[in-house]
Amino acid sequence: MTEPPQPPNQPPTPSGYGHLPGPPQHGYGYPQQGDNPYAQQPPTQPMQQPAQQPAPHQGHFPPPPGMPTAGMPRAGGAPQPPKKKTAVFVAAAVAGVLVLGAGGYFALRTADHDPKQPVAQGSTPADAKPSATVDNGDGSGNGSSQTEDLNAGRKQGEDKTLWLKTAKIDGPGLGVDSAGQWVVGDTVVKSVWKNLTAYGATDGKEKWTLALPTPICSVTKQTTAEGKTVVMFKDGDGDSATCNQMKQVDLKTGKEGWTKEVPKEGLFDIMTSPSLGITGDTVAVSRSGTASAFKVSTGDKLFGSATAEGCKPDAYVANKGKMIAIATCYDDDLSSEVSDADPVTGKKTWTFRLPAKYKVGAVYSLDPLVLDIGNQDKKERAIVVLGPDGKQRATVSGEGSFATECTNGLFRSVEICSTTAVDAGTLYMPTVAESGKANEIVAFDLGTGKAKWRTPAGDGRTIVPLSAANGQLIAYRKATSDQGGEVLSIPAAGGTPTALLRNPSGASAPIESSFFTPIVDYADGRLFVSQSRLLAKGTAEKLLMVFGK
Repeated sequence: MTEPPQPPNQPPTPSGYGHLPGPPQHGYGYPQQGDNPYAQQPPTQPMQQPAQQPAPHQGHFPPPPGMPTAGMPRAGGAPQPPKKKTAVFVAAAVAGVLVLGAGGYFALRTADHDPKQPVAQGSTPADAKPSATVDNGDGSGNGSSQTEDLNAGRKQGEDKTLWLKTAKIDGPGLGVDSAGQWVVGDTVVKSVWKNLTAYGATDGKEKWTLALPTPICSVTKQTTAEGKTVVMFKDGDGDSATCNQMKQVDLKTGKEGWTKEVPKEGLFDIMTSPSLGITGDTVAVSRSGTASAFKVSTGDKLFGSATAEGCKPDAYVANKGKMIAIATCYDDDLSSEVSDADPVTGKKTWTFRLPAKYKVGAVYSLDPLVLDIGNQDKKERAIVVLGPDGKQRATVSGEGSFATECTNGLFRSVEICSTTAVDAGTLYMPTVAESGKANEIVAFDLGTGKAKWRTPAGDGRTIVPLSAANGQLIAYRKATSDQGGEVLSIPAAGGTPTALLRNPSGASAPIESSFFTPIVDYADGRLFVSQSRLLAKGTAEKLLMVFGK
């Protein structure tokens, strides 16, 4: 395929998928396939199958058509104010797009539902406070109804299962959400249906429970520096109830703060699939084409889509002192643009316009700004890196099929992606786990967009990034039915992974490996794995499992 001409001052265009250089060889932290330098030679066995996933699209995608120039008319014919800087998307820079993975076009992917998970039949809602069982990790239990020693069969060199919580809920027919998990000091807080409950991180003893009047319908992992967060709950229990109520919660004490209803931004503000993001004292609420921001401390409104300049923001994405707006321009092409947003005023200083029909499917980082964009009709996808001025700095390209489980259902409500990690100049992405083969984590240099190194899971296993900081990637090598999971540390420059935690085999491994779409956190030497949704059929279900030394 003939390559498009190169614009000036742009990085070379890759040759397209299937023609890029292969994985780096020795010296880049790339163990041989099947060789696992950080495990005690576990037996080979078939890989656990993920949720039903169609085969990823293969082949080379053509670049998108050229971009409109800066200053072209916006909605209503008003030109972009000259004081704003508008970055132009360079079409040739996305010729080497990444291959789409994990279940179809990413803008329509629902990440919080596993189609293999059975669906409970109708029953009467009841008190959702979990009934918990605990194992202290020493084989003796703590007087609960837990009779199985979760550390039975633990091998030499393996660490411990500290405790396991179960929940027994008789809930609505489609089950209940349990998507919230926060590790705050020596406490882990878990949301289940209408409750927030805190447990001691070391022993699992309940510290406090906060009951809400109706189901919790949206959470964010982010908190303020003081350990406060905002959750959303419905305005009723019926099927027609709306997710429009906000509540501030102190995760350290369990005390509730203010409660307010999200005011509508206009006639078509229907509060579908809202998502939350916190930075500083600002909480952003984004939902189906509308977004607004409020003070975490008081609940007072700061700004919203209705008063925004130019194109209308669909979502505000906030994290670690930064905020961006993702907006739709009501022109003939319904173009999309991304801009910075002041967390207090919502004002922008630069704008980045996407090609026609392209949308933002995921945000991997705000500092640096890394966006996953795509054209649903043409099944095209690219990952672009923007500088502090909003100008395109690089396009990520590489060989492999990459998972895209970052969106929030059919109605676009973008958050920081939890299946990737970014630190300084490196993006870490997992490839799609294929049947019988180990997947891998690929590290990309955000300065050049090129792959730096690849680390495979080995032994038909699956590995995913958890976090990245201080020049180290923290990753989770998932459990199988007879092998416990592992927490690994991998240098940003590549190299042999170091095992920080080896979860036990034996009785514990089948439980750890059977969590559906788990929420996973690693903090202070402990691994927290919990369910994001429960069947709620009135029988005990595993809820939260904790591992440590």
